[in-house]
Amino acid sequence: MARHEIVMPQMGESITNGTITKWHKEPGDKIEIDEILLEISTDKVESEIPSPMAGRVEEVLYPEGDTIDVGVLIAVIEDDLSVAFSGGKDAAAAPTPATPAAEVPVAPESAKPESSKVSSERRFYTPLVKAMAKEAGVPLAELASIQGSGAAGRVNKADFENYLQTRNGTPVASVTAAAAPAAPSASPAPAAGVTSVTAAGDRVEIIPMGNMRKAIARNMVESKLTSPHVNSIDEIDMTNIVKFREGIKHDFKKQEGFSLTYTHFILYALVQALKEYPLVNASIDGNNIVVKKDINLGCAVAVPGNGLVVPNIQNADSLNITGLARKVNELAIKARAKKLTMDELTGGTFTFTNVGSFGTLMATPVILQPQVGIFAAGVIKKRPIVTADDAIAIRHMMYGTHTYDHRLVDGELGGRFLAFVKKTLEEMSPESLF
Repeated sequence: MARHEIVMPQMGESITNGTITKWHKEPGDKIEIDEILLEISTDKVESEIPSPMAGRVEEVLYPEGDTIDVGVLIAVIEDDLSVAFSGGKDAAAAPTPATPAAEVPVAPESAKPESSKVSSERRFYTPLVKAMAKEAGVPLAELASIQGSGAAGRVNKADFENYLQTRNGTPVASVTAAAAPAAPSASPAPAAGVTSVTAAGDRVEIIPMGNMRKAIARNMVESKLTSPHVNSIDEIDMTNIVKFREGIKHDFKKQEGFSLTYTHFILYALVQALKEYPLVNASIDGNNIVVKKDINLGCAVAVPGNGLVVPNIQNADSLNITGLARKVNELAIKARAKKLTMDELTGGTFTFTNVGSFGTLMATPVILQPQVGIFAAGVIKKRPIVTADDAIAIRHMMYGTHTYDHRLVDGELGGRFLAFVKKTLEEMSPESLF
């Protein structure tokens, strides 16, 4: 038999740590190869981590909520399935002699993982439950008397919190907060003299940030501190595209299985602009400008209840509008199912966000580092417009915002890029692009 060490995986070249969001297995549980062991969250994605082998979980070294550096040991799996771990839900159900109520069944010394010994007890407890018990002053002997609702009667967090409420009325929130590890701050501490908004009282609700929201907050602050943001805004006449889409959308959906949207035309126009102005498809590395030869176009996707992710269309310049539409649909489905790979979430060179899908007229978005630009499209609305021959016509108009890093992109380049996107959208012949 052998012990196999599971370390925090590296979910991309720029990722240095990950947060454990959920353990699917506890010590003593049997696990099959490729069965999900845990879920982790980084500042880019939430992922399910499968077991690389079949066996039994021997150790879980960190509780849910801990942020662990890449390469650090987080669990141990024993590949000898003949070992009967006490407390595991797949442990042998051999009859045992009756024992007094205060006693707990003891596994053979040779079969019990050394790290799970707790005084005279031989039951398994997760690190989180142990930490909560220590903080609440509950000795392990008393912990052993708690009726568990987990696998094979294992005590979980909810069991312990319920026990505390009936034991001595200890407020659960205070114990849980004390037992949880301190998370890194996602934003700067309030300045001196500024009152915290998280004051106690029955007229406020305190909602702890989830891992993805903390990552978004941290990244947005870092982006603003890194890049001097400049916004160039123009209105774009989308009338020809609106009319074309109205005539083709039913046939397109019947053929492809999903809807043709204005996003697909805008992405195409952005690709053409990035070809024309390659400095916008770049990044800054110290005192060097890194111009990317590949156009990997990020497309922001809202994930209900989880914030925002930005998967990338790799080599977007090699696709026509139908190809872009297929890729956007595929990435959106995977994003909402939390099935995106790190290859799809890294390597982006420019980003697009469609705030118009929420009815927003225009926006000034935040740059996704280390890129130097992002384009926001507002809602398309009918407006009276004065035409070139001084007539008034009703046109379908959209505001487009090009936000860029002023360290590299000056107003002239930023404006020219936006003008090229506008010209492409207004003058393209959509029927020739499919």
